[in-house]
Amino acid sequence: MEQAAADLAAASRDSHLALRRVERQQALMERLHAARGARLRLAALAHELRVSARTLTRDVERLRISGVPIRTHRGRGGGVSIPAGGALAPIAFDLPEAAALMSSLAVLGPSVSDSATSAMHKLAAAVPSR
Repeated sequence: MEQAAADLAAASRDSHLALRRVERQQALMERLHAARGARLRLAALAHELRVSARTLTRDVERLRISGVPIRTHRGRGGGVSIPAGGALAPIAFDLPEAAALMSSLAVLGPSVSDSATSAMHKLAAAVPSR
């Protein structure tokens, strides 16, 4: 799994394209989360995100390789979903880990989405000011 992630990362070094992909994947995750476990059709999501179904399939695969629990459903009524409900388990980051996430959000633009803004606020509040 680590090798597959490394291969995908190596294949996507263009920073502008990578930024667009991260924004699109964020939008995909927000859309899946809003659906509360319902199966969403890949073609409809691709249209909504203004990309091809193939591009969205690659995005789904990248997220799955990264550990995001996206389920794929084959067949005529197929699509993608994420498990419904439940909050995440508490996560403890050390300062360098929190800073890495904050710098990644800063590159993306901490106000690109509601969840990015919320994540940045939570990380900033958790980091000691002195």
